[in-house]
Amino acid sequence: MNTFVRINWIARGGLAFMLAYHGLVPKLLWLSQGERTMIQAHGIEQVQVFATLAGVGEIVLAVWILLSPRSAWPIAVATAALAGLLVDVAVFSPAMLREAFNPVSLNVAGLALCAVAWNTKP
Repeated sequence: MNTFVRINWIARGGLAFMLAYHGLVPKLLWLSQGERTMIQAHGIEQVQVFATLAGVGEIVLAVWILLSPRSAWPIAVATAALAGLLVDVAVFSPAMLREAFNPVSLNVAGLALCAVAWNTKP
């Protein structure tokens, strides 16, 4: 396996882990107050349903990233989602940007993994 392929797998694996973890733990297993706050900021009343759908979506994207190593599409979708969600939080829940382990640090790190995966694709 050449160096670029290894780097690509590391980036895809890190990105997939990040998405799967954030889909599973703070949304599906234990709905966090931060997730609840961000969902309610949009006026959504069915918070649990929305969080469940979002969590499943993140896990599906993580699996797609791992199962499609030659496709740029899952990386493009992850990039758009991470950038879009960062803007969304800045507009609808700006107080979240001051919290520890906030969407800025998480999403920018995720975007960096997307860039590495994109630039080292086989």
